[in-house]
Amino acid sequence: MVVKLYGQITAACPQRVLLCFMEKGIEFEIVHIDLDALEQKKPEHLLRQPFGQVPAIEDGDFKLFESRAIARYYATKYSDQGTNLLGKSLEHRAIVDQWSDVETHYFNVLVHPIVMNLVIKPRLGEKCDFGLVEKLKVQLGVVLDVYDNRLSSNRFLAGEEFTMADLTHMPAMGYLMNTDINEMVKARKNMNRWWEEVTARPAWKKLMKMAGF
Repeated sequence: MVVKLYGQITAACPQRVLLCFMEKGIEFEIVHIDLDALEQKKPEHLLRQPFGQVPAIEDGDFKLFESRAIARYYATKYSDQGTNLLGKSLEHRAIVDQWSDVETHYFNVLVHPIVMNLVIKPRLGEKCDFGLVEKLKVQLGVVLDVYDNRLSSNRFLAGEEFTMADLTHMPAMGYLMNTDINEMVKARKNMNRWWEEVTARPAWKKLMKMAGF
């Protein structure tokens, strides 16, 4: 059965799920939700996602929202096909979960408001809070140093294999790399090496082509 994903393919959170689908070889259908038109706030979508965000999925009678939860679910459900995103042992999986949590609590909390101010607000005709962006960049630099140190001795964030720990970072990183803050990544050779490698993956290239990037 084809999974229905409600969202906008250019948005980071739907991309997280779509990238998982592509790495796992899962068939899907995108039901477009126009974020600029605030379709995510309409009553019919609130039945799928009560907080008025994207994505949400329908898989037969099964429904789920929150991109990280969706990606983990499908990585587990289809563990025997495609890329192993969860880890090869209990200990490896714990490390994958650790760096996935780092993305949520240390990386995304900084990158999301940066991207909102530098990319989304100008597109909507709103003013960018450059003062806030500069403060967040200082904090982001500390986080990126931790990543760079981690990647100095590991090919990927959770070790020698590409996993959910890497995948979950990629959509927001993609937006970040399209701003002048990309210099912060390029200045850190290990992070830059990692980014070049993960974005060379066929699933990422296919997703970017579908999104028109």
